[in-house]
Amino acid sequence: MSNDEATFDDVVPPISPEEAKTLIGRGDAIVIDVREAHEVARTGKVAGALHIPLGLLPSHEFDRGKALLLYCAVGERSELGGRTLKSLGYRKVFNLGGFRDWVKSGGAVDKAN
Repeated sequence: MSNDEATFDDVVPPISPEEAKTLIGRGDAIVIDVREAHEVARTGKVAGALHIPLGLLPSHEFDRGKALLLYCAVGERSELGGRTLKSLGYRKVFNLGGFRDWVKSGGAVDKAN
């Protein structure tokens, strides 16, 4: 589907790191890292984020009252993951973009083991 054919339900709006920090601080969000395990092992992840690779998202249930903030390395897989979650009926889904953007903004990081 091209961008011109996308419906409103397909759109996963972006959220800035600053907006995400506000939602996280209020306890109103679940942050989901959709990268592969080797990527997370190399760089760490957003503090408190769940690590669920993109292909495993459909097998998880999330609190529908909270905003779901997805991120990956650059924002493409998080967009796909957001579309997947929206197709499963989740409505408050946002694309946080790339992990580097979070780090540049001064966001807290759980270091890799």
